[in-house]
Amino acid sequence: MRAGRGLVPTSRALELRDRVSQLVQDGEAVLRPAQNLNLRHLVRTFTLRTSEGFVENFGPDLLARIGEQAPGVRLRFMQKPDKDSGPLREGTVDLETGVVVKTTAPEVRAQALFRDRFVGVIRTGHSLSEGKITPSRYAAGRHVCVSRRGFDEGPIDEEGPIREALKPFGLERQIVTIVGGFSTALAIARATDLIASVPERHTGKLRARMQSFLLPVSTPEFTVSLLWHPRLDADPAHRWLRRCVQHTCAEPLTNSSTRARSVERSGLRSHVATRRANRP
Repeated sequence: MRAGRGLVPTSRALELRDRVSQLVQDGEAVLRPAQNLNLRHLVRTFTLRTSEGFVENFGPDLLARIGEQAPGVRLRFMQKPDKDSGPLREGTVDLETGVVVKTTAPEVRAQALFRDRFVGVIRTGHSLSEGKITPSRYAAGRHVCVSRRGFDEGPIDEEGPIREALKPFGLERQIVTIVGGFSTALAIARATDLIASVPERHTGKLRARMQSFLLPVSTPEFTVSLLWHPRLDADPAHRWLRRCVQHTCAEPLTNSSTRARSVERSGLRSHVATRRANRP
């Protein structure tokens, strides 16, 4: 409608704007399968929305893989502050990583990337590095908690699962500070005596030169998946990018699991040796 010398959209036009945009994108997706994909000549920017720590851990290898195969492709990483599927539906995000939950849009496609579990992480020389790590010793320490919305019950926000695992022992952690991401928690644990509890595989490279240990309580494992909107299912370039992410996440990350087990075993050996030395 006219507004002075110009035009402004009506309320109906504003209402239809997002729907028409999606129809245009769906039409483009229908045409793309007929195109021959030449990775050496592909020029395109993909937007990936990931949890904090994913880029630091997997980004360098993913960029190297993509740069070798398709030098004209650019990746744009965005932080994932919530589990809203809107950006995938609206087309502002091409791929997303995360745990599939009840609030994930039903039409979203998901491909499992890896299974993960929580491990404890401490700085080198921390008092927990000596002796067996029991539930009581673990809970008695001072902790940095990771949660995107304060205390959360989500599968990848660690407060809920660990709190429930400690309940049968009548224990509760002393949480000194709450941060929004894993790399922040590890940075604090690296410089203090605080204990961080983070996903093992998701933070494999971020835990370099720190000591990791298996939690002395049982917490459920969870699956980190790759998510995308079905309109991009048949897009050849998008399918290639999905394979790149899957292959990158499937590669071993410098034996992070072995490191966590080795600290636990070394602590147990130290505990046994101390008991033997103290025998009369």
